[in-house]
Amino acid sequence: MKKIPVDYEKIERSARMRMRTGKAVIYTLLSIWALIVLFPFYWMILTSVKTYSAYTSEYIPTFFTLAPTFQNYVDAFTSVPLADYFLNTVIFTVVTTAVMLIVTVLAAFAFSRLNFRGKDLLFAAFLALMMIPNELVIITNFVTITNLDLRNTFMGLILPSVTSVFYIYLLKENFSQIPDQLYYAAKVDGTSDFKYLRRVMIPICRPTLVTITILKVIECWNSYVWPRLITDNEAYFLVSNGIQTIRESGFGRENIPAMMAAVVAISVPLIVLFLIFRKQIMAGVARGGSKG
Repeated sequence: MKKIPVDYEKIERSARMRMRTGKAVIYTLLSIWALIVLFPFYWMILTSVKTYSAYTSEYIPTFFTLAPTFQNYVDAFTSVPLADYFLNTVIFTVVTTAVMLIVTVLAAFAFSRLNFRGKDLLFAAFLALMMIPNELVIITNFVTITNLDLRNTFMGLILPSVTSVFYIYLLKENFSQIPDQLYYAAKVDGTSDFKYLRRVMIPICRPTLVTITILKVIECWNSYVWPRLITDNEAYFLVSNGIQTIRESGFGRENIPAMMAAVVAISVPLIVLFLIFRKQIMAGVARGGSKG
């Protein structure tokens, strides 16, 4: 039987062509989706640099401006106490995230490494808390904070946010992936649990800790319902509540470009933070979703 010659070069060219076509289609779809997602941010920034007269005179919205101005940002910080809202949010975010990290690390270490009676049952009950609706938790926290006379205080803002069942579960799963032999070897050498946690477990799980930190910062920065419920004094307003106040006031309703400038100003820190730590966030999420 006569063998039919196989043109391997032609097959390889065809495979490369199919691969290039597939990549072109994927990148085209991703580019279109990126434009759809990023367009609201572009529109927000564009509106923030338009003059008030140019914005109100537009019968048909324009997608660019030839005379950008930064006066709207000046108005946003001078017409309302936006800088005070920023400071309150920074204090709330830093303190809450720091305390939450301490609580999360210690709880995750206890559930993953320490042996005590009823640990599995306690952890299962702890996870069951994730099934409770947030509205019920907010009501309970509101009653507790009110009874403690902590309304309109930073303590009242911070206390209900210093723990998270999900973050403890995520970090506990990461800690559990570290071989037990390392822990036993450290105990033989006389290493304390706290030293082992600080020298071994935390450095190994650093990507997850960075992810938890960034997610908590974003959560605190965007917090709205609880601060709105527990504070009615503008001296303790966060940026989210401040923006709502600006929108409800005559300033926000009339001067839309300045309102957009305020929104851009409070959005930039989170965007920059994500761009700086995006690789660590992806690494932490990927590690948290894998076993072994």
